[in-house]
Amino acid sequence: MANNARFDLGQWLSFVLALCALILLKVDGFPVGITYVQDAVAKGAVCLDGSPPAYHLAPGFGSGINNWLIQIEGGGWCNNVTTCLERKNTRLGSSKQMVKELSFSGILSNKEKFNPDFYNWNKIKVRYCDGASFTGDVEAVNPATNLHFRGERVWLAIVEDLLAKGMKNAQNAILSGCSAGGLTSILHCDKFRSLLPSSTKVKCLSDAGYFINTKDVSGAQHIETFYSEVVATHGSAKNLPPSCTSRLRPGLCFFPQNVASQIQTPIFFVNAAYDSWQIKNILAPGVADPHGTWHDCKLDIKNCSPVQLKSMQDFRVEFLSAINGLINSPSKGMFIDSCYAHCQTEMQETWLRADSPVLSKTTIAKAVGDWFYDRSPFQKIDCPYPCNPTCHNRIFDPQGYLE
Repeated sequence: MANNARFDLGQWLSFVLALCALILLKVDGFPVGITYVQDAVAKGAVCLDGSPPAYHLAPGFGSGINNWLIQIEGGGWCNNVTTCLERKNTRLGSSKQMVKELSFSGILSNKEKFNPDFYNWNKIKVRYCDGASFTGDVEAVNPATNLHFRGERVWLAIVEDLLAKGMKNAQNAILSGCSAGGLTSILHCDKFRSLLPSSTKVKCLSDAGYFINTKDVSGAQHIETFYSEVVATHGSAKNLPPSCTSRLRPGLCFFPQNVASQIQTPIFFVNAAYDSWQIKNILAPGVADPHGTWHDCKLDIKNCSPVQLKSMQDFRVEFLSAINGLINSPSKGMFIDSCYAHCQTEMQETWLRADSPVLSKTTIAKAVGDWFYDRSPFQKIDCPYPCNPTCHNRIFDPQGYLE
């Protein structure tokens, strides 16, 4: 009985935290309506259920009218027919299930004080509905499941639609994304550059998209197997960077550490060294923790035992090793804090506010803005947890979905 009460209290506290975060999002943000790319259906560029792709567009104004920021939504991946069917009739597999309005804040804010470098740009939130970070393209559709694995076509159809709406005249453009969307921005960065005029200044930004290939706490290669299944199910191999697939198995080319050093277009990585999604799903997934000993630790890093903290510190070392090869590249920026967080550019509290996380007295918003406009480079890696008092260490997922 006591255990049930504690569990219910934990659920209630999680709900209250999530509700407070949503209220903050509504206060800081502004509503933007949905756009369906109806003519994409004729090209077979559709969501898992065959519905048209969608995005939310807030038009630019003033000096930002010819600047474009594309933010790709996150939401994990599906690795086989069963898991793809589970999301087929949700917002992560069907535009029919998506809300008609989203609240834009953080890097998508239209207020100069909250987003000084990008507030008046054309800002687009691309809805995620293919389950493979927009890389798949399988022609055949099994009539028994009616699953469409067409993420690459969706990606191209949306970019073409935006080019026709004025992005072909862009002076500046950023491809960005959070979580699985952050991985999308890595895998599609050079393609995005190639689809825009040579005169356009193009850079990419990955927020919480640097997923690493490491063993879980049981010693299994859980995430490596999972990614290989995603790539196989969606037919992604032909759409992954050839600089990687010419050297490694396609499944390994879903990992940024095997792709990032070859990206020619400038790219910035915002990531927590103790990324809460990766801790929960790569380091200590449920399958590797059948007795739930990591449950309380995954909810709040302050609950972690010394042994669990040691595993997390070891994870940080592996993460830093996986990103280390980018440090001397002048075209690459990074803000690697030691917060227990996941996705920090879309939430106003972590992007730019009086109490936002900082590295070298610099917020994420200032670091990214200075880097994009070539005011100053930024490559900073935080000291180990718990050294940074500006961290919020919150696990609220702005995607509303535990990937």
